[in-house]
Amino acid sequence: MSVPVRRPAALALTAGLAALAGSVALGGRGLLARQAAHARELIGKPLGEDALVADRTWKKKQGDRVDLLVLGDSIAAGLGADRPRETLGARLARGTAKRTGRAVRLRTAAVVGSESSALVDQVAGLPPAYRPDLAVVVVGGNDVTHRVPVAESVAHLVACVEALQELGAHVVVGTCPDLGMLRPLRQPLRGLASRASRQLAAAQARGVAPLGATVVSLSEAVGHHFVREPDVMFSLDRFHPSSVGYQRTAQALVPHLEAALARPCREAGATFALAGGEC
Repeated sequence: MSVPVRRPAALALTAGLAALAGSVALGGRGLLARQAAHARELIGKPLGEDALVADRTWKKKQGDRVDLLVLGDSIAAGLGADRPRETLGARLARGTAKRTGRAVRLRTAAVVGSESSALVDQVAGLPPAYRPDLAVVVVGGNDVTHRVPVAESVAHLVACVEALQELGAHVVVGTCPDLGMLRPLRQPLRGLASRASRQLAAAQARGVAPLGATVVSLSEAVGHHFVREPDVMFSLDRFHPSSVGYQRTAQALVPHLEAALARPCREAGATFALAGGEC
């Protein structure tokens, strides 16, 4: 049986952008294809394909343990962080432990390169007896670059949220980041990527908020940091967050994890938690 060849994440992303460029009118395809090729040259590949492993119980001496599950793509997995404690999952666990005074056991099921279609398998791969108290899902960028239909992408996310809720988890969804923040992308390709990712993010929110999941717009919550401080917020490959980027992202998410533990949002119906918002 042949094993699928995994392309480096940066090459997969820029190749996907080239495919995205092919969806526009013929007259503009040549320019956008050249811009995708230019981005491929600028985006480096020093990070490898595997995120650092940060799964452990953080602040274990505090007791009254919370089980935190993180699912999604390379951002959820923490690719680009310099140390395990600086991945998104570890920062979420440490931040939640600090705010609640409880120990937090982190489990990361996110896989680098995942599209939304992989989410249900990530849930299915959990140990049978595992029951997370909190689950964070960050996904969407690969769906955009690979031109997955928005309705199909959202359907996979909805199925994931429903499966997590059946396990008893309170779910926080970080919507698709704005790919227009990627500095190696030139206009008009940057605008095309931005529009597509924002459309998916909005559809994700509409799909899962009625289920009672907390929806955090990553574009609204942290996008401005990536735009203003790209050299600090992005890692060496120029498109995954750096350790500082994950710190900012976790700071936007942690208050909503705390709120989900203290005051579940399911009964309230649709809940949107934008930057600075509350359940």
